[in-house]
Amino acid sequence: MQWVTRLARLHNAQLPGLETLDAYYEGEQSLSYMHPELLRRLDTRVRQVVIAWPELVVDSLDERLDVTGFRMGGEEEADRDLWQIWQANRLDLFSQQAHVDALALGRAFAIVGTNENDPTTPLVTVESPLEVHAELDPRTRTVRAALKRWRDEDTEDPGLGYATLYLPNRTVWYTSDNGGGTWEETDRDEHGLGQVPVVPIINRPRTRRRLNRPARLGRSELASVLPLSDAACKIATDMMISAEFHAMPRRYALGFDKDDFVDASGRALTPWEAVAGVLWASPKSPKEDGVSVGQFPEASLSNFHDTLNALAKLVASVSGLPPHYLGFSTENPASADAIRSSEARHIKRAERRHGWFGDGWEQVARLVLLVRDGRIPPEALRLETMWMDPATPTFAAQADGVVKLYSADKLLPRRAARRALGYSDTQIRDMEAEDTEAYNRILGDEPPEFGPQQPPPQQPLQDVAPAVPVPRGSTAARFLEPAQGVSR
Repeated sequence: MQWVTRLARLHNAQLPGLETLDAYYEGEQSLSYMHPELLRRLDTRVRQVVIAWPELVVDSLDERLDVTGFRMGGEEEADRDLWQIWQANRLDLFSQQAHVDALALGRAFAIVGTNENDPTTPLVTVESPLEVHAELDPRTRTVRAALKRWRDEDTEDPGLGYATLYLPNRTVWYTSDNGGGTWEETDRDEHGLGQVPVVPIINRPRTRRRLNRPARLGRSELASVLPLSDAACKIATDMMISAEFHAMPRRYALGFDKDDFVDASGRALTPWEAVAGVLWASPKSPKEDGVSVGQFPEASLSNFHDTLNALAKLVASVSGLPPHYLGFSTENPASADAIRSSEARHIKRAERRHGWFGDGWEQVARLVLLVRDGRIPPEALRLETMWMDPATPTFAAQADGVVKLYSADKLLPRRAARRALGYSDTQIRDMEAEDTEAYNRILGDEPPEFGPQQPPPQQPLQDVAPAVPVPRGSTAARFLEPAQGVSR
């Protein structure tokens, strides 16, 4: 219960910040830089314009983070058992959700447990930091305790809550009927793994902040973008208000009453029709009645456009986004090489996440082996997460480069060439099987590249050539005659 109380208190302290980050990513943040009195006077006539730069910053990185397998130390191919467990837990989908949460909120979590339906396939779930909190050991930097809390939305009792405490050798389940004020233990599992089966997937990990400040376990990609996003939403909202009141030309009429404004058929105009410029008709004339009609110049919105462009450039500089991601374009479209050059920093940021997130997924894979086999093999300590290439060259350019490397004295083996083109190990094995079948069908034997061949039987060498009758006195006989002084 001391662990439950401690972890719940630390988690409650960071929940407001996590919920704020989550609201920004979902585009549900409140309008900033707007005076409350102005909001009161405008009432429902103003709707906030949300520019989804936070979502763009997160999703653009997540689109470059695709796990393709795990490779044991010393192995060339991906491990089939680990990949089977990965797919059985639908982690092709849920790993992307973990990456989004880690990028937006600073961290996500993965929990490994026993699968009651299939003991040979451990259960792996991805958890949100809004529900899970973990504390790291200051010496080993591994998780020493973790707590998950949630509520059943379908229950009729709003105060009913659940919690699970994860410790190195046991897992304990609790329930609460007063919203988490007090907890009652309902079950426990003495698994004896020696490790907490909870792994944090951390974005931008740091040393001191990660250990001494639990509320800063990882850092959100949105931290430096939020002020710029608030400013952009405010400018965009002001632009819409200005378009409402100033961008449309304003007209004035001197010496008229509101009843004087009618349409061509004599029907009185509504205030909006009068403002919008619907045809005005009146029997009064400037010469006889001294009336006059004029128009004020409309306001330009270019100052708002320039401000939004300046804010977009700042977002690109702090987030590493290529300019064309934020809508920058010129009259002369950029070449393919220029586009790839502008993405260099963004690709490097994705490669950094390969290391940070890959370390977490490698810990998950080791826990899977520990839960399934009861031990972690030595080669799993050098486990490697395999990722899809985060760069975005055209397939034609990539294929051309691979073909040149493969053709240049086999600098790139056939299997490595296929892997460079983005094919998974399963697809490569299927290709090799089809290649073998095709060679066997044509040649009737297995090709050298896909398996050893039996050497052809060798004919015994003849020590003495067979005797051939040579006519005496012929030219051949003279050549066959031994030279004088030389023994035969």
